[in-house]
Amino acid sequence: MGDKMKIWIATGGTGGHVFPALSVAAELVARGHRVIISRDGRVKQMVADGAPHGARIARVWASGVGAKSRMHQVAALAKIAFSAAWLTLRFVFGRPDRMVAFGGYASVAPVFAAHVWKIPTYLHEQNAAIGRANKFTMRWVRTLMTSFPTVDGMPKNTSAVRVIYTGLPVRPEFLAASGAPLPNASKLLVTGGSLGAQILDDVVPAAILQMKNKKIFVTHQTRPENVARLQRFYAANKIRANVLSFVHDMAGAIVDSDLIIGRSGASTVIELETIGRPAILVPLNINPDQAANAASFARLGGGLAVPQEKFTPRWLAATLDDLFDNPVRLAKMAKKSLVENNAVKIIADEVTK
Repeated sequence: MGDKMKIWIATGGTGGHVFPALSVAAELVARGHRVIISRDGRVKQMVADGAPHGARIARVWASGVGAKSRMHQVAALAKIAFSAAWLTLRFVFGRPDRMVAFGGYASVAPVFAAHVWKIPTYLHEQNAAIGRANKFTMRWVRTLMTSFPTVDGMPKNTSAVRVIYTGLPVRPEFLAASGAPLPNASKLLVTGGSLGAQILDDVVPAAILQMKNKKIFVTHQTRPENVARLQRFYAANKIRANVLSFVHDMAGAIVDSDLIIGRSGASTVIELETIGRPAILVPLNINPDQAANAASFARLGGGLAVPQEKFTPRWLAATLDDLFDNPVRLAKMAKKSLVENNAVKIIADEVTK
């Protein structure tokens, strides 16, 4: 493994980029390496709460360059350019031995500065389709690490980049629940992610009303403003349900379900694969990453990827009846969805070679 290193870990602007980075940071600190974690203002609290003891935190300036106005885009690019210049200077006085970046616009500047100083750089792509920021930064990177076995939309000129399938780091409680047997109690978990998903709130209750098998129990996570309305609906129709705006123990909620209906962000899909649960995934339709993640999950045989326009109450009612009346099929899907997750160890080993 060699000597102790100074390793810079660049996080992105959302939890999806931050939690995997913190898991790897914790492992590297535990192995005795010196770790610096960079973050932008959007995830200040998240990084402060989750950073391992002994890691240092550095701030970079960044924000998304996405579909905002031209002024916003120019300002966002200016922030990234300023951060890139500042970090390039900072590395004159003490540069890391390795750069590990977890995608998003907040990792562009650290990757650029590492490139200037020829610091070996590892970039992680969390989705099954390469994101815009990563596509841009790949020109400065030698190793791309992926969450999924294949990644769509790779730039043409990447023959010099080594691609390794590492998986996506997840929190320890998901690893601990790997391969847990299905409760076999017709339990359905509906989760739209941190923002909730309006289409799930519209379609799922209507579908359950049309089902022949009413013996199911629903745990439904939604936006705070929708909680009371959904509670009233389920109660009025005598459907056993627990409606809540936030799931504090997502690993526990997944373990306690026979089937999950949700979006297909990378962390959701990898958490399902780590525990091993069948799912109906409805990708956010403006998001090619989510469609690619859902397709990757469906290829395992662990569930169904359904475009939003086909996700109707009638289709869902028939599908749910079919699945809940066939526990053997659900158990087979659970088995197929299970993927061993050693991402933290694989990434830490790779970076410290």
